[in-house]
Amino acid sequence: MQNEPINNLESLFDRTGDYVETRLELFKLKATHKISEVVGGLVSKLASIFVILIFIMIANIGIALVLGEWLGKTYYGFFALAGVYLVAGLIFNASKNKLVKGPVTDLIIKKISN
Repeated sequence: MQNEPINNLESLFDRTGDYVETRLELFKLKATHKISEVVGGLVSKLASIFVILIFIMIANIGIALVLGEWLGKTYYGFFALAGVYLVAGLIFNASKNKLVKGPVTDLIIKKISN
């Protein structure tokens, strides 16, 4: 009967160890799931952005050619479009924290915390 409390204590330690191992495995699986969701969403969004950027690039070439025809020299259209993008880039650079950094940070935190 003296060994019975020791056996119960050993059994308790064994079960505690199994519990800790199971919890660690569960944590790893949940982390893997979250990471795969975030990466999968990111890859799909990047693919969409890539297709949109190609469309915009081809459309810009067309617009520059049309502008150049209207202005008399083809390269005038490209210069005019470059000027428009310079102004847009300066405006974007001035407000990039508000337009990009904050929303992207919030989106990542939201994805990870769900």
